[in-house]
Formats: sequence, structure tokens, C-alpha cells
Amino acid sequence: MSNVGKNIRKLRTVKKLSQAAFAELFGLARPSVGAYEEGRSEPKMETLIQIAQHFGLSVDLLLTKELTINELYHFDIFKEQLQQPAPAPTLVAKADRAQNVTPLVYRNRALEYIVHHHDPAFVDALPWLQLPHQLTGPTRAFEVSGADMLLHRQGLRHQDIVLCSRVDKAVPRLKAGNVYVFVTQSKILIRRLAKRLLEDKLLRLRADNPDYGSLELELSQVLEIWEVRGVFTTHLRPPALLDERVAELERKVEELFERGLS
Repeated sequence: MSNVGKNIRKLRTVKKLSQAAFAELFGLARPSVGAYEEGRSEPKMETLIQIAQHFGLSVDLLLTKELTINELYHFDIFKEQLQQPAPAPTLVAKADRAQNVTPLVYRNRALEYIVHHHDPAFVDALPWLQLPHQLTGPTRAFEVSGADMLLHRQGLRHQDIVLCSRVDKAVPRLKAGNVYVFVTQSKILIRRLAKRLLEDKLLRLRADNPDYGSLELELSQVLEIWEVRGVFTTHLRPPALLDERVAELERKVEELFERGLS
């Protein structure tokens, strides 16, 4: 059984929503929400997608992982964070840093980064990672939130770290099919570029996960663009579907060969 019922209950707790209020958000009957939470039934896929998109999660996470209250708070971008002053940064002398070090933006600091991305003191106070690379110019590392870019267990997983190089926003050289991090005025998006529209003033972006539809983003709404050049993950990558099939064929051939010898 999936974890969706437990996660819906915790989402209501975080957002202080009654079952009736939650039901109204997604056009459901109140008893249906109770049935979901008690495990007597599960939402339709269309409803799951609506819930996931509304709360900034992924369908994969809603179904397969029992999220903690703390994790759900990290997913949510609270408006009150905007009202808090930026923490006084502890500057790190650049001369003391090793080569190939990159500022890291954790997913729960996305809003802070949006507000203070232009402040060198804030960037200097971020955690810094040392990763082997040959990239030139400014680099950033971003923690992946959700499973938007995950398909058939392949791609970017929740909590992976992507290593990026800066794209000049004034003359953005973007290539269709590549993955980019777009820092916008409201969120940080990791998406694949589908195409450029309206004389390159509009970008059509898509997620690798088909549960998330494509979206269009105006370049005027973008604060920064970073091209994903590598990924650091603690997950053991499963074999590709083709590799699985080849391995299965090899096992069957070995079995037939052993039977022939016996």
C-alpha cells in the first residue's frame, strides 16, 4: 500500500487545513479525504497530480515515501521567511579556499537565495563544496527537490546535488534538450529546455517526469540561469531497462547451457 494517505494527513497538519478545507481545494467530497487518510481508498491519478503540484511535491514522493513533518516544512516556501532579515554572513576568505569549490544552495534555502542571490556576502556565506571539474567561470550547486526530473528510476533524484555553470542572462546561449536551473522571482526550477518561442523571449520547459506538464517561462522573469553539467548522488543507480533485458537474456542462456550439460 502506498503512503499517500499518511502524507495527506501530514500535509493538512502542516498547512492547518481541515478535511473539509482540503477537500474543497481539490474538488473532493470530505468523506473521500477521510477514506484516503485511513487507507480505505486512494486518490485518482489526476487528483494526485493536483495535490503534488499544489504543495510543490512529486507524485513519486507522495506514493513511495512516508514524509516527515520536517521534510514537508522544507518543501513549503513560507511567506514569513521573506520578512526575516538575512542572516549575518560569516565571510570566508577566497584565498583560503581550495580549487574547484562551489557554493551550495540547499532546497530549504531556495527562498533566501532568490532574495539575496545578487549579494556577494550572502553567496560567500553559503556552504561550499569541493567537486572535481574543469568548468570555467562562476559555478553553483543546487540540491534537487522532488522527482520532477526522474523517469523509470533514471535522472535526478530528490536530494541529489547538481553542479552548474553560469549562463549569461543578457545573451543566453541555451540548447534545446539540455537541463538548466532557472532562478525565478518565486522559485528555483530544474527543467529541460524544450524550445525557445517569441523571438527567444519565452522558454518552453519540460520535466522528465510525465506527471508534470510542460510550462512556459518568460525570460524577463528569470533572475539567473545555470546549466547543469554534472550530478552528485548518494543513490546507487539501477541498470537501464535495456541493460536489465540483456542481463535477463544472459541468465536464461546460462540456464539453458547448464541444462544441456546435465
